[in-house]
Amino acid sequence: MSRRLKSWFIALVFAVTPLAATAENSDAVTGDKATDMVVDLVVVRPLGLAATVIGTVMTVVALPFTLPSGSVESSARELIVRPAEYTFNRPLGEFHRCGADRHPCGMSDR
Repeated sequence: MSRRLKSWFIALVFAVTPLAATAENSDAVTGDKATDMVVDLVVVRPLGLAATVIGTVMTVVALPFTLPSGSVESSARELIVRPAEYTFNRPLGEFHRCGADRHPCGMSDR
């Protein structure tokens, strides 16, 4: 990876981190629902898709370690299911409620 691409990636991570922290505290990240929807569609959903794909790869790589310990299900839930739920099972612009029953994201299994 080139140095410039790494710099852009790091800048993107630092730019998105405050949005994620703010999403935990209020209904609207930016104060405007339309802007929240655009940020969700352009930034958060693609990052969620990337997290789901990376989590899938990591789960497969971890299989030699999780199979003997019997923790395949819990590792798959944390690395695949939770990011997928956040990415695909959440209304556009809502950052902290998922599913038809609008439970807190990542809490459906608990």
